[in-house]
Amino acid sequence: MFQRVLFLKILPLLPVLAQSVIVRPKVIDEVLVNPGMGIQTFQRYNRQVLNPGKRWSEVGPERAVPDSQEPIDFPASSVAYLRWFWSQLEPERGKYRWEIIDTALAEAHKHGQTLAIRLMPYDQSNPLPEWYRNSGARRANKPTDPDGKVWQPDANDPHYARAWNALVREAGMRYDGHPDLDAVDISAVGYWGEGWGPALPEWPVHKAMLDVHFEAFHRTPLMANFDLLEALTYAAQRGSGWRLDCWGDMGRPGRKGWSHMLDVYPQQIARGNLGDVWRQGPVSLEACGVPASWKDWGFDLKPIFEQALRWHASTINIKSTAIPPEWKPAFDEFQKKIGYRFELKRLEHPASAKAGEMIPVKMWWLNSGVAPVYGDYRLELEFRSSSASARVPFPADIRKWLPGDSIYEGTLPLDRALAPGRYRVRVAMVDPRTALPAIRFAIEGRQPDGWYDLSEIEIR
Repeated sequence: MFQRVLFLKILPLLPVLAQSVIVRPKVIDEVLVNPGMGIQTFQRYNRQVLNPGKRWSEVGPERAVPDSQEPIDFPASSVAYLRWFWSQLEPERGKYRWEIIDTALAEAHKHGQTLAIRLMPYDQSNPLPEWYRNSGARRANKPTDPDGKVWQPDANDPHYARAWNALVREAGMRYDGHPDLDAVDISAVGYWGEGWGPALPEWPVHKAMLDVHFEAFHRTPLMANFDLLEALTYAAQRGSGWRLDCWGDMGRPGRKGWSHMLDVYPQQIARGNLGDVWRQGPVSLEACGVPASWKDWGFDLKPIFEQALRWHASTINIKSTAIPPEWKPAFDEFQKKIGYRFELKRLEHPASAKAGEMIPVKMWWLNSGVAPVYGDYRLELEFRSSSASARVPFPADIRKWLPGDSIYEGTLPLDRALAPGRYRVRVAMVDPRTALPAIRFAIEGRQPDGWYDLSEIEIR
C-alpha cells in the first residue's frame, strides 16, 4: 500500500543519530465525493429519480419525496442545489413558509449532502406573489405590451426593494451559518433573480439590494450571478464567488452563430478582471440545457470542460438529467479535476519519541484539482494504539492550499498521557463542528472511520 523508508538523519548540533520514518502514499485514480464540490443534484437529492429526458422544473420542491427503489445512474453528489420562487416562500405578506427550506436542509443532510439555494422573484411562468401585485406597487409594463402577460415589477419602486429585502433578511436571520447550508445565490431582480430583464433598477438601487445579501449572509458563502457585469464585479469585490446559468452553450440552433461560451462569458471575465475570484469564493456552473441537449446540438465536450477548468469551477449543475452513456467516461475524468483533490505525497516523522515532547513533522501535499477547499476544515494527525489515542491539529489553514504543492515543516506536541508503546500514525481533514473526518484524499489507506493509516511511531 505504501512505501516506507527508514533512514538515519543527522540533526544539526546533536551528537546522536535520530531515526526517521518516510511515507510516500500510493495515489489512487477515482472520482472523489467531497464537500462543496462536484456535480450537484438539482431540485432533488442523491438516490432520487432523475428528470426525464431533457426537461427540468424551476419550481423547487416544497416537501420531501421518497427515494427511488431502483438504482439511479447519476454521479454521487455532495451538494444539492434547490431554488424557489417568491410566491412559494411568501404566499401571504409577512407569512413565510420556512418549512420548505427547513425540509430541504433536513433532506440534504439525510442524503449525505449540503444545500445550495437561490430565492427567485419571478419568471415568465411563475409570477410575483399575488399580494405584491395587488399592493399598489408600480408595474413596469402594461397588459397590452408585447411582454404584457408577465407582470414586470418596477424595481426602482421602493416598495419592491423593501418587500424583497425583507425576505432576504429573514432568511439570513434563520439560516446564515447553518451547518448544512453550502451557499446562497445573490438574487434580487430580473427573471429567476439572475440580474437581467426588461425592467432593471438604477444601479444605486440594485447595489443596495446586493448589500442586503452580504448583511444577511456573512457566514455562509455567497454566489453572484453572472449576467450583469457591474453587479458581478461589485459582489466579487465584496468577497463572493460567482455562478452562471448557460455553461456549455457553443452555439444553439437559431442563434446565428452567437453563443454564451464564445461571445460572452470569457470576455466578461476579462472585462471585469475576475480571473482570480476563485481564490476567495467558489465558482459554480449550470448547464445550458442539459448534456443530452449538447449532444443533440453537436457540441464537442472538450472545449466545454477545458473552459470550466480555466475558470477553476468547483460545482456543476447538469439539472439531474442523465449523462449520455458514451460521455460518462469523459464526465468521470472531468470530475477528477474540478474542485480540490488532495494527495499526500510525502510524510516524515521520527521513528520514536517521548510522550510530552515536540516532534518534527514534514508533510508535502499536492492539490491536483483546480480550486481550493472553501470550507473551514482542520488537518490533524492521530496516534492510535489498541488501548489509547491522541489527536494533534496542524497549525495550517488548508483553505490557502491552492492548486499545486503545499508544505508543512514544523513541530507537533505528543500528548503527555500517551503510555509507552507502538502507535499507528493516521491523518485526516476533519470538520471542526463534528470532529469527524470530512474529506477524502486521492491516496490509498482510508479506514472505515475515514482516517488514513500511514505509518507507525514508538512512544517511549
